[in-house]
Amino acid sequence: MNKATRIAAVALAAITLAACGNQGGSKQATTTQKEAEKVKVMTLESERIAKSLELNATLEGYETMNIAPSLTGHIEHIYVEVGSRVQKGSMLVRMDQTQLNTTRINLASTKTEFERVKALKESGSVSQQVYDQTKAGYDQLAENERFLEQNTFVKAQFAGVISAKYYEDGEMYAGQPILTLTQISRLKAIINIPESYFPLVKQGMKVDVESDIYPGEVFPATIEIVYPTVDPQSHTFQAKLNIPNSGEKIRPGMYVRTRLAVGEVDAIVVPYQSVLKLTGSNDRYVFVADGTQARRVAVTLGQRFDDRIEIIPIEADAIKAGDRLVVTGQARLVDGSVLDIVD
Repeated sequence: MNKATRIAAVALAAITLAACGNQGGSKQATTTQKEAEKVKVMTLESERIAKSLELNATLEGYETMNIAPSLTGHIEHIYVEVGSRVQKGSMLVRMDQTQLNTTRINLASTKTEFERVKALKESGSVSQQVYDQTKAGYDQLAENERFLEQNTFVKAQFAGVISAKYYEDGEMYAGQPILTLTQISRLKAIINIPESYFPLVKQGMKVDVESDIYPGEVFPATIEIVYPTVDPQSHTFQAKLNIPNSGEKIRPGMYVRTRLAVGEVDAIVVPYQSVLKLTGSNDRYVFVADGTQARRVAVTLGQRFDDRIEIIPIEADAIKAGDRLVVTGQARLVDGSVLDIVD
């Protein structure tokens, strides 16, 4: 091969490489363009809404007590059955009386001795120390007798219904509750409220309680306690509801909806279809456009207005007025997806 031929071959190779390079660049550009997802966005605005929170809850008896005497031993008699209605002070259980009777005998003897020493003390025949020791022994036995009486003859501490029974007459009681007493004329419920509403929720506010069992019927309730801390995981705080139930139509264990009017608030309301749900859970999220990239934002749902829904970011300030929300094409996105925003 002469020199001219070699030069021509080198030039041909250079042209071929350049052409391949151009084809690769064109292919890469095509791939990049293909990866960009076409989406439509809307600019978020804060709007004033008349806000009412709708939250689910499970009803509980306002008071529930496990009847568990502090004495172990045989159960002589249980006076009630499941479903029995009792008043405050009603007899529920009679335990073995041996300890109580023995203590009463000792108390009577000690009382006689104490009265004798007291008389001698008044006449100056015994010292203050002897009197104090005798009195201490008598007081201790009297207190023990009161304790044994309360735990031998077990009475109801409030009016309610027997909701469970775990023993029968004659069985040996050894720690597990004998009965469960539940108040149903008044109920309570604990609701979990998003932290953004903490300044708006106050003790004494009225709440409507509804049950699917009684369509269209509203049971009035009152916020009795607003718990002072916020759960760092769920970013919610709790409130305790006091629910009068004189008609006893609703019962502990029922699933209910609660509605709490909190006045007018500034909120972000978006098209309902723009909110996505994580498969296999109840977690909700949306996508916002950060430049040409998608950013996933976890949210909770607030009040619904026809085809629009209020959204509340799990992390404060994760989404705000002025952000661009993806409203079309969001189902194809993942966090960090490249966006091709179209009109």
